[in-house]
Amino acid sequence: MPLYTGLTQSSRNIHQKHFPRRSLLPVQQNALWQIKSGFVMTYSYLEDGTTVALGLWGPGDVVGQVISKMKPYQMECLTTVEASILPVDDWHQLTETLLHHIHQAEQLMIIRSHKKVETMLIQLLAWLSQKFGSQVEQGRLIDMRLTHEDLAALVSSTRVTVTRILGQLEQEGLIDRLSLNRIIVRQEDIWYYEI
Repeated sequence: MPLYTGLTQSSRNIHQKHFPRRSLLPVQQNALWQIKSGFVMTYSYLEDGTTVALGLWGPGDVVGQVISKMKPYQMECLTTVEASILPVDDWHQLTETLLHHIHQAEQLMIIRSHKKVETMLIQLLAWLSQKFGSQVEQGRLIDMRLTHEDLAALVSSTRVTVTRILGQLEQEGLIDRLSLNRIIVRQEDIWYYEI
């Protein structure tokens, strides 16, 4: 359910823009972006260049520098994205958006708090399948085109480690990896997986 409905349809279309995969949503002063279609990862960098994933967002979600203290703050399109500019001055649902961001930050914090990367990755895949996945015959499809590097940033690991663990999970029948970095999570199996 979209968080923002305050603009009329005609004024929303004026502010609606399309962005190609792997492009950045521009940082807007006093405005946010509401995602209409596609997926966006927000992130920052540490002084040594390490990427710190701040969140994953999909249709109906709202992102923008205005609601973050992180600098730098980047919003990368994981897929083709259609988004609308939301002027903060005209917007009355800021509290709901802030609560949504806090809730996701807490979920990612819990996932990253596990000691083993395998456990973090399994918890991340389960969370992604619930939040963004669609039901298919084999389980839940995560069709976000997340690369191994994206997944590594989300669990504070390396691409090589994530690639190895994904291969292990696929061999064990917990996931199926499809073309274009799509993953099917076998729900019943992954929730009871023990490391």
